[in-house]
Amino acid sequence: MTCCYRSATFPIFQNEEPVTVKNCKVVIYDCDGVMFDSFEANLEFYQRIMALMNKPRLDRENTEHMRILHTYSHREVLAHFFSDNTECNQAIQHASQLDYKDLVPLMQMEEGFLDVLKILHPKIDLAVCTNRSTSMDMVLDSFGLTPYFSCVMTAAKVQNPKPHPEPLLRVLKHYGISSGEALFIGDSEVDCQAAIAAGIPFVAYKAELTALARINHHGDIVNMLIHS
Repeated sequence: MTCCYRSATFPIFQNEEPVTVKNCKVVIYDCDGVMFDSFEANLEFYQRIMALMNKPRLDRENTEHMRILHTYSHREVLAHFFSDNTECNQAIQHASQLDYKDLVPLMQMEEGFLDVLKILHPKIDLAVCTNRSTSMDMVLDSFGLTPYFSCVMTAAKVQNPKPHPEPLLRVLKHYGISSGEALFIGDSEVDCQAAIAAGIPFVAYKAELTALARINHHGDIVNMLIHS
């Protein structure tokens, strides 16, 4: 089985055979679900908005709602929950006034992630590409990760967040590299779609998605890059 990124074809890897990546100059990470388990923090963020809007709490058993709030930018999430433009704008205003720093204690860094950053940082550039808007820099600083990333691309910095390729293309432009010289690690269909549209090889983290590789441990990236 293969997947295509423009003209390139890559085998799908499911931890059965080693996959190596040559000429990679930048590893790009999605944030939520990849760098951090942030489900509880994100859910609480939207629960607070619902309370401010005098709306019922979101049902955590509603898998579609949970997928949406964990994947898309906050404007897109709120547009989904509030179809009325006036209500949606009010919800967006409430979101801008919430201090996400209060929710950081609910986030958990993925196991082994920091160890991998320490290995990769001296050898390769590292970037973040996320649909978070204004909280990403604060999150990185809170966990002491700011020095590892030389580019942080958020939904607030682009006209079109993922799954549009614009954020990833902006990262490529920042480093002056081609799509084949980067690797994007994500966990959602939105990430996969953005990677395909940008022509960047995609690695699926803890997710059954079409990808160059599917991994369950961050250390697998080291094996792919350092030993290639």
